[in-house]
Order: sequence, then C-alpha cells, then structure tokens
Amino acid sequence: MDHPEHLLYTPEHEWVDWTPGTQEPVTVGITSYAAESLGDLVFVQLPEVGERVTSGDVCGELESTKSVSDLYAPVSGEVVEVNGGVVDDPALINSDPYAAGWLFKVRVENAEGLLTAAKYVELTGS
Repeated sequence: MDHPEHLLYTPEHEWVDWTPGTQEPVTVGITSYAAESLGDLVFVQLPEVGERVTSGDVCGELESTKSVSDLYAPVSGEVVEVNGGVVDDPALINSDPYAAGWLFKVRVENAEGLLTAAKYVELTGS
C-alpha cells in the first residue's frame, strides 16, 4: 500500500497533511489501509465547522457495507472546513483517500503522537 511520505499518521489510521510549526489548518483523512479494511463506504458522519475536536477522541463515524467504525481526531483544535463531497459520495474515500477523499480541516492547537510514514508502515506491516 502507498502511504505518502509527506503526511503524518495515527495508530488509528488517520492521516494529517501538516508541517509542524506552521499555522495553516491541517487536512485530515483516513489511510488507504483503513479504507481497504473497511470496504465500500456508504455513510460518513463528520464533525461540524466550528466544532472543537480533541486528539484521540471520537469525532465522527464511517459506515461501510461491512461495519461501522469510529473516526478519531488526530489533532486537537477547531474544525474549519468539511469535505461535503465525501458526505454526498463516501466512495471517494475508497477511490482516492489521500486527495479527493479528505475528510475535514482543523486549525491545530495541539498535536502529539503522530507517526511518520515509515513508522506507520512498521505499525501496520503494509
């Protein structure tokens, strides 16, 4: 599986497009490993714009033809944008998890425990 080197990852299979030390909102999604494991996604519940999320806490839900899984916030901060495209068409997450299938953006207040691509591959064996 391909896990882009420039992203940071969580043990719960979320990715974050962020360069530590910058003030820009970060983009959050789930990894190709998670998307493949879940199967065909049919429903996505995301946090709302303006909502505060806390790293490690449940902030949404992903429902596939196989199961329902919690979505965890990879960082703490305020949600500033949600990808309406994946709400309307959850299959975007399966087909393009690192681009069109992004989930939401957060203005980061705290980020701890994020993994490099190499550490994520070590964790998942993928």
